Amino acid sequence: MMKPIAVERCIGGRDLTEPRLAPDGQTVVYAQSGAGGAALMWQRLDGSPVRQLTSWPTPRPGRGFGGGCWCWLPDSSAVVYSGSDGNLWLQPVGAGGPRQLTDAADVTAERPAQAPEVSPDGQWVVYVIDQAEVWATSLSDGTSRRMDPGSADFCFDPQVATCSTTVFWHAWNVPDMPWDRSRMQRATFDGEISDEFQPAGGIQQIRNMPDGEGIWIRDDHGYNNIWIGDQPLVEEPFEHAGPSWGLGQRSFALSPDGTQVAFTRNEQGFGRLCVVDVATRTVTEVARGVHGQLSWVGTHLAALRSGAKTPTQVVLYDTQSWTRRVLAVGPVTGWEDENLVEPELLTIEATDGTPIHGRLYRANSDTQRVLVCVHGGPTDQWQVTFMPRIAYWRALGWHILVPDFRGSTGHGRQYQQAMNGRWGELDVSDVADFVRHGHAMGLADAARTALMGGSAGGFTILGVIAQHPELVAAAAVSYPVCDLFDLSERSHRFERHYNLSLVGPHPESATSPGPYFDRSPTNFAPQITTPLLVMHGDSDAVVPVGQSQQLVERMTTLRAPVELHIYPGEGHGFRQPLNQLDEYRRIQVFLSEHITPGRV
Repeated sequence: MMKPIAVERCIGGRDLTEPRLAPDGQTVVYAQSGAGGAALMWQRLDGSPVRQLTSWPTPRPGRGFGGGCWCWLPDSSAVVYSGSDGNLWLQPVGAGGPRQLTDAADVTAERPAQAPEVSPDGQWVVYVIDQAEVWATSLSDGTSRRMDPGSADFCFDPQVATCSTTVFWHAWNVPDMPWDRSRMQRATFDGEISDEFQPAGGIQQIRNMPDGEGIWIRDDHGYNNIWIGDQPLVEEPFEHAGPSWGLGQRSFALSPDGTQVAFTRNEQGFGRLCVVDVATRTVTEVARGVHGQLSWVGTHLAALRSGAKTPTQVVLYDTQSWTRRVLAVGPVTGWEDENLVEPELLTIEATDGTPIHGRLYRANSDTQRVLVCVHGGPTDQWQVTFMPRIAYWRALGWHILVPDFRGSTGHGRQYQQAMNGRWGELDVSDVADFVRHGHAMGLADAARTALMGGSAGGFTILGVIAQHPELVAAAAVSYPVCDLFDLSERSHRFERHYNLSLVGPHPESATSPGPYFDRSPTNFAPQITTPLLVMHGDSDAVVPVGQSQQLVERMTTLRAPVELHIYPGEGHGFRQPLNQLDEYRRIQVFLSEHITPGRV
């Protein structure tokens, strides 16, 4: 067996996100967060030491490749960021303390001002409140005005056109999610124009070319590709962006003169950075690795970069030679000494004959145990990024199988939309098919197979062990969806209507016959006989902890082998280091009790 990885290293380090080059091209600022809080970090490109830019109030950065926290002023003299109190703050790069920019009564930590962008002339900062309203505040006199007409349920990522007279943003309405159907809305500061543009499917990351023409991500032809106006700039069977789960995704960046566009490509979970010449449409592949948060100024491109063997980094590319320099690394040291591997691509045939996709991280050849890790969302994907969790379990002698069941992203619109109306059916069937395939490959048998996942992934796992108990020996789930009716009634605003597309029309009550009742794990608890570990935070605003409590109570009444652990103060995902440590160790003890030892 390989040398185990210390669990403390899996939870340590910093989360890095949102690197952005200053307009003058001399410095880069990025957000970092961890157990000690969050801050914006400032670094000159001449090799000077990195310095902390913000102190109080702390910023509220996005996670991973998300954003929406901060932006530069056009003269590089200051940044505007979303604070932990919900307000926007202007922080000078030189001497001087932060200046509060928003002071409206309805801007709170629960209804924050986010996704700030300053107009090219430096007169206005535009932003969203509660991801629903677009506002603009004058940087000179502090006056504010609402820009959107109130016709959209959600508004993301406002931008100001190069002329500094027009604001445009990403918008959509219930029951759609942004990847189902969304649009661009537009308004001028003088109020003369207020209109919108609705493409055939989804749109995101709406920006301007230097001549004012729109450049954006659209999936009209089946994949999230870069378009300029009504024509694809690069049309290929790869995704150039992920789903809009949050604000501030920046998966492409224009060169300063507008003649080139750097973009990210998702190659069945693997990532690649590419550059396209706008005039010739010629694509050059620059670097492997999952990239995001692209920022191009002068002859430099800043980005986040990650991979199965690459701890998450802030990197800087020279756009003439495309050589790369690492500016910051998030995880703790020592990972470079571990035996990390990249996964193998798998495409198998589902029960109904449809090709479905996934990835396999092989352990050493003597191992005969498999851990099937099911992603959440469910409209999402575990790309090949740096994931200490996968490395940890692989080092303990597990093959790691990561299915992209239908409904996952990264494989085009048709693949992702295939789940509509079938959540709790299609995902369960596809994951079960991947488990069978793993057994046929000789990775393990049922006695040495376990499932692990959280949120929507936990929901899918509960369906698998209820419908296919012969395939697995144990399952560990975190904050799982257990009651679809309750989820639609009490989840947070962004996802409260999500089930309308995933499951169907909302029933009158939790006991109404139909898919909401039939596919809710609390209602098929008697079918769950596989040993199960459930973990949940008591402050979860996405999936209320009562869902797990009700499931476990019903299983306990039936004397089923189930354990429940509730973490005080935790939400949808465990953030406190002691709780993260406990989660790893609790799962390890649980699996050792229920999995037949394989050859390790």
